[in-house]
Amino acid sequence: MAGMSGHGKITIPEGAIYTVADVEFMQGMIAHHAQAIYMSRMAEGHGANPRVLKMANKIDQSQVAEIRIMQEWLRSNGQVAPDTSSWRTMMMAGMLTEAQLKELDAAKGVAFDRAFLTLMIQHHEGALQMVKDLFATPRAGQEVDVSVFANDVVTVQTAEIGVMRQLLAQLSDK
Repeated sequence: MAGMSGHGKITIPEGAIYTVADVEFMQGMIAHHAQAIYMSRMAEGHGANPRVLKMANKIDQSQVAEIRIMQEWLRSNGQVAPDTSSWRTMMMAGMLTEAQLKELDAAKGVAFDRAFLTLMIQHHEGALQMVKDLFATPRAGQEVDVSVFANDVVTVQTAEIGVMRQLLAQLSDK
């Protein structure tokens, strides 16, 4: 999970069920979610259509709550819990580049809708890759809270990708 360290050395207490990969996943997903929130909050000011705005607001609200869950898990396990500015310094699967963020910020109306949906699909697919990488790491993803959270990411973001693809197809029909 390249690009997710940078919060100091991770020390796992003896007997802990979680792994370094679990900690890195939770730290990285905080940054990942924070960028999605940043993207979502552009929607209203960029003239997104009501359905895209509703999707953006849903992503914003759910991921704010999930960041709190991840930060609490990290703190309760004696690990560094990054704040939401961490997305500016951490790169991982699906994260938008500076150029992509500028492209999104420059778009208005239907052009914003298309860019937002396309880029958020990319972003969500990156989160799904992060979960795959977690579960592919030996002994990772076994701690109950990490496992439940990671599986929830897959369920919710897979469903959201489906909705965003539908919205994108409807924009293309116009």
